[in-house]
Amino acid sequence: MASGTATASYELRFDSGRICLDLTATTHPEERLGTEARLGAWLLGSGLAPAGTALAAVDASWLLAFRELRGQITRLVRGELDGRPADGALARVNALALAAPPAPCAVRADDGSLCRALHTPPRCAELLSVVARDALDLLTDPEARGSLRQCEGDSCPIVYLDTSRGRRRRWCSSEVCGNRERVARHRRRAALARA
Repeated sequence: MASGTATASYELRFDSGRICLDLTATTHPEERLGTEARLGAWLLGSGLAPAGTALAAVDASWLLAFRELRGQITRLVRGELDGRPADGALARVNALALAAPPAPCAVRADDGSLCRALHTPPRCAELLSVVARDALDLLTDPEARGSLRQCEGDSCPIVYLDTSRGRRRRWCSSEVCGNRERVARHRRRAALARA
């Protein structure tokens, strides 16, 4: 999904378990929503906009709005995890959730099967509303909220939903942070063996 010149760390990821958490993860390890095109790729990759949706309206104002929502959700989630309520962020996320989400419809694909589409090209406020509502649903559902975890990776700020068996998941991604931890552990053991 990322351009050919992007580094692996710049790849868009959708492994946190919720769309609102996937949005908050777009700041680590570097800004992943740096352009309107990257935001469009995130909207499609996250499923907010079904494949094939025209996103010609995505412009700098959308980018600013999604980054602002990302910051508010991050403050809200971190505040809830740390026991420091972020009421200003809550008020803003509540306000963004007021807009109606885009109206879906079913259309026939080339093979005759039904697939999801949108009646009209989505507006920014509609898509922001979907993400804001997801954050509110997450934080008001005791079971889901109890499954929120902070990645144990070295300096990784990503919060994810732990739906693993036994609720023992430690990293936002076993392939990214988990692999880094395993490599670091191997290097420590090798250094001790040499000493």
